[in-house]
Amino acid sequence: MSDTGNSSRLEARVPTRVLDMIKRAAELRGISVTSFVIEATAEKAVQVIEQMDAIRLTREEQARFAEALLNPPEPTEALRDAARRHRDLVASKS
Repeated sequence: MSDTGNSSRLEARVPTRVLDMIKRAAELRGISVTSFVIEATAEKAVQVIEQMDAIRLTREEQARFAEALLNPPEPTEALRDAARRHRDLVASKS
């Protein structure tokens, strides 16, 4: 992973056995410890973010969601008012 933009410093204290594993893994990959740590943490960060951003629904919730998409309820007066305000705002900026 290469980032030609700005960089920041990160320091961490790790147990010796963990550092030994990181050093060995980096050596096996043929890269520096720094590169290995950056790659591994970036990969894990993406994984965590994707997991947290995913919407998880039960089967019942999935069915209700699909039903609402296929057969949406009539808009409420508040929704119609909001749509009118939005239309007026967008039209006034054109």
